[in-house]
Amino acid sequence: MPTDIGDFISPTYYLSLSGNNLNGEIPKSICNASGRVLDLSNNSFSGIIPQCLTQTSSLKVLDLRRNNLTGSIPDTFLEGCDLHTLALGRNQIQGQFPKSLANCSSLAVLDLGINQVTDAFPCPLKTISTLHVLILRSNKFYGPIGCPKTIGTWPYLQIIDLAHNSFNGEITGTSLRTWQAMMVNDDSYYLGFGWGVGRRGGALINYGDVVTTTSKGLETDLVPLSSFTSIDFSANKFNGTIPKEIGQLASLHVLNLSSNAFTGEIPSSFGNMRNIESLDLSQNHLSGQIPPQFANLNFLSFLNVSYNQLAGRIPTSTQLSTFLNTSFEGNKGLWGPPLTSDAVIVSPPPTLNGSSSNPNSGDEIDWNVISAEIGFTCGFGIAVGSLLFCKRWRKWYYRAMFNILFKIFPRLEHRFGNHRRHVYINQRYWRRLNG
Repeated sequence: MPTDIGDFISPTYYLSLSGNNLNGEIPKSICNASGRVLDLSNNSFSGIIPQCLTQTSSLKVLDLRRNNLTGSIPDTFLEGCDLHTLALGRNQIQGQFPKSLANCSSLAVLDLGINQVTDAFPCPLKTISTLHVLILRSNKFYGPIGCPKTIGTWPYLQIIDLAHNSFNGEITGTSLRTWQAMMVNDDSYYLGFGWGVGRRGGALINYGDVVTTTSKGLETDLVPLSSFTSIDFSANKFNGTIPKEIGQLASLHVLNLSSNAFTGEIPSSFGNMRNIESLDLSQNHLSGQIPPQFANLNFLSFLNVSYNQLAGRIPTSTQLSTFLNTSFEGNKGLWGPPLTSDAVIVSPPPTLNGSSSNPNSGDEIDWNVISAEIGFTCGFGIAVGSLLFCKRWRKWYYRAMFNILFKIFPRLEHRFGNHRRHVYINQRYWRRLNG
């Protein structure tokens, strides 16, 4: 780009040179040509961001995404800054977060994703109540995200992406209660990703913000989509329990808390998120059962709770049964479709070394089979022992057997002859047995 380009272009409401093969540094003279909107995205610009771009009070949209910009963001935003959109994602920007950005009290979209910014969570942003989109993804941010010394709320927040940083500590439910745009289905809360930046010839000139989000493992560029809501805190170091207040975000579409160190149970309040489409809780230390309320999530098209410490039966739901077993793997205590068939429920599958999956259960013994074998053995021993060692029992047994045979087969009695003959035979037979 010519260094004196600003001398040949008069200030305009909308200047876009996006999607070309422009390279080199952004000339300072561009500040003379910029009006309401300056879009230099999707080029190959390098070098630093001209300081004059942060010192103008007329600029509403500054889009420098997808370039090769380096250095730090100039910390020179003026009081009364009227910036609505600052998009610097996918560069190589370093340094700290510019604290003076809090002077832009009308800021709605901030995209610093996929850079190398190193700083604590930007608490000064909490004073900007107009914020709709906050993307800090894939930087070097660290520390907790709570801001106890900062008073402010984000009632219009729709998208917050803090993934792939080093944030830690617990997530408190107090701040979540102020995210009203994620709680109600009311278009008055939504940004719509478009801003009126001026009029020319009676026509309203709009700039449509495009926000790149990650859902279901895929990146998506969102163009004017008024009601989309998303929370992505994945790949950080958050710990403690998942706040139950998340379940109050009834209009939330995407929730990703994977690859952290969350413990405790999955809040049953998650069943209230009836609009949720993608839910990823994988690779944490969650325990307990999957809440039965998950069966009410009819719009859920992606679910991943793998590699936790969950146990119990997977809730019976037509929706949950459509997911692959990889959505539930890595939880030794989970069972039921689609992870296992119902047939496995009757006899739990053996584990290594023949031990049970329940560490407190010990070796499993089928007492029904053993008790039947013991009873048969004892009964047989008593019966045979009585015949061998008790003469009276032997006599009674054989008399009873002869009587039974004669009743069943009457001809046997005639064959043995008259009664005396029968007695003689019996007496001779008993002598032989007792001899």
